[in-house]
Amino acid sequence: MTAPPSAAPANEAGKPVILAVDDDPQVLRAVRRDLRSVYADRYRILGASSAGEALKVLDILDERGHDPALFLVDQRMPDMTGVDFLLEAVSRFPDARRVLLTAYAETDAAITAINKVRLDYYLMKPWDPPAERLFPVLDDLLSDWLAAYRPAYQGIRVAGHVVSARTHAVRDFLTRNGQPFLFLNVATDPEAQRLIDQHPDPNPDLPLVVFPDGTVLPAPGTTQLADQLGLSTTASRPHYDTVIIGAGPAGLAAGVYAASEGLSTLLLDADSPGGQAGTSSLIENYLGFPAGLSGGDLTRRAVSQAGRFGAELLHPVEVMGLRRADPARILTLADGSEISAETVLLATGVSYNRLDVPGADRFEGEGLYYGAATTESSSCISHHVFIVGGANSAGQAAIHFAKYAAKVTVLVRAHSLEAGMSQYLVDEIRRTPNIEVRLSTRLLALDGDRHLERVTLRNDRRRTETEEAARFIFTFIGARPRTGWLDGVVECDERGFILTGPDLMHSGKPSSSSWPLERAPLLLETSVPGVFAAGDVRAQSIKRVASGVGEGAMAVALVHRYRAGGGGRPERRPTRVPGQP
Repeated sequence: MTAPPSAAPANEAGKPVILAVDDDPQVLRAVRRDLRSVYADRYRILGASSAGEALKVLDILDERGHDPALFLVDQRMPDMTGVDFLLEAVSRFPDARRVLLTAYAETDAAITAINKVRLDYYLMKPWDPPAERLFPVLDDLLSDWLAAYRPAYQGIRVAGHVVSARTHAVRDFLTRNGQPFLFLNVATDPEAQRLIDQHPDPNPDLPLVVFPDGTVLPAPGTTQLADQLGLSTTASRPHYDTVIIGAGPAGLAAGVYAASEGLSTLLLDADSPGGQAGTSSLIENYLGFPAGLSGGDLTRRAVSQAGRFGAELLHPVEVMGLRRADPARILTLADGSEISAETVLLATGVSYNRLDVPGADRFEGEGLYYGAATTESSSCISHHVFIVGGANSAGQAAIHFAKYAAKVTVLVRAHSLEAGMSQYLVDEIRRTPNIEVRLSTRLLALDGDRHLERVTLRNDRRRTETEEAARFIFTFIGARPRTGWLDGVVECDERGFILTGPDLMHSGKPSSSSWPLERAPLLLETSVPGVFAAGDVRAQSIKRVASGVGEGAMAVALVHRYRAGGGGRPERRPTRVPGQP
């Protein structure tokens, strides 16, 4: 048995624990060696040669307040089976991930463990090579555990007003970048007032953001936060095979495929990875996740995957311009710097439409929010929340906020929920007792003093108007593409969505005004050769996470075809357009 947790060096004591249990000394040594080679800088690697010894380790961990992240346990041990040990272990530490080591003939035990102890994974011995059969499995499990891990708090603190546009912006940025923080309400929390009193300015701008190293930032913008958090905002090289603008599902999928296939790949995002999907509280119809997953979890996994293959991600970095300098494409960033690329993928996504009603501008971020804004969930406890919109994103938000709010009212302009929402969401809304749906209803105005207090609603069917108390409104009323910076660069439709491939064709041939080469544009290629578009920003795209991921992957295949065909060099126009009858 290793040194007990209570005897750990000071620099080890704060680390989460990985506990390996196996009665075969040779196997235990191999497990500990492999675990230490990869995880020793972030986790304490403990081992036990029997289930009895392992239970003693659990006693010490429990007594000392240490957190086990993962149990890696052999099934066949003389004093207790691995399944029986895990039953005891998870009763004490239910959040720890569980992996069972089995022999080839013990798959029945693994199936039993899946049902009895919610086993996360089982590995058959031997697991060589660990880089292929062990570490990827543990990486995913530990990443999931870390995402939900809430240790004794020593991290970022945010002191501000509960309803404040500046405070909301800071909280939203930290949340979407996976940065845990403690929010302190200046109206009720003594610690918040203490932090303000310690600031040299007697009236600092709020929110006040305090970092573990002692740095204090009053009302910081995203650039200041990114610098303090060490987020990458500078490219490592001047030229890339492909640059992807936008790190939503389409952009992240393209980043994974491009980097995994050997292309030097750079992703740029003006805000935070994930796009609109990243704010979703639960995506239930994404293939392979029957229990659903949050947009944050999907984003975190995709960012990690792209980085594992070597893709660079810079954010918040805004792209201001795009131009041709054959054979390269040149991107101009907000700070004036430039990056060149052989190919570019536009995956900038969409933004929710703004409300065009009195009071909307005044209360944005102070009671009115565009998108799910899950950072405000705790603020909505016991309040009445209004959701504006009738599509899937509105339905997901309604179900999410119903877990916190006393009541959720969904305002839908259409005459039925089914008109714009998937049936599984319609059914879930109808099963949720504190969700009310008002059909044929519009929001006419917002009003209040320092923050939102009242709304005026109109029922078009009854032709009546009512004024009601309201503290929180979340809107999902259609989307507009983020293409303003591309005006005059690539051809778009009348709504600003980017035209690609067949949509650039007129009478079966590319328009001379929209396409400069003899060859036809590739399926996702824009009016600028070598510049592609994927996901929600593309005209005629299907606005779903899965389709965005598919288009991102498809775009990389087309990038390879573009490069293999000589890039933007003129070619003889084919007599038939590929993909056209």
